[in-house]
Amino acid sequence: MARMETLELVRAYYDCFNARDIPGTLALLTDDVIHDVSQGGREIGKADFALCMERMNRCYHEQVGDLVVMATDGGENAAAEFTVDGRYLETDRAHPSEIEMPEATGQAYRVRGRALFEIRDDRIARVTDWYDLQAWLRQVTD
Repeated sequence: MARMETLELVRAYYDCFNARDIPGTLALLTDDVIHDVSQGGREIGKADFALCMERMNRCYHEQVGDLVVMATDGGENAAAEFTVDGRYLETDRAHPSEIEMPEATGQAYRVRGRALFEIRDDRIARVTDWYDLQAWLRQVTD
């Protein structure tokens, strides 16, 4: 996969994220996708990825904006930087970090995020997410 196709693939991933489209997102992933969750654990496979998305859609309403995507010339790797605007809808009791999550009351937040991607067979084979959890915590607990 060349650089331009990888850029399109990563942008499609965030389009699906913003649409809260789980089937659309899963169609962009390899069956054995690795998801390194921001300040949390590692999930492997589409089933675990779908469970993560279901939890995220239930507990948060997020939109990615200010998206910048970069890719290697061969398209094997990509990186994205973005802003997340969201609302904390339901207390996240299953967050993979070791931090006890605060109670949700519909708090609004805006944080920066980044992600690294590995591409294989025209699909996303690995996503490594990073969100500024400390900034998020300050916003939802103030």
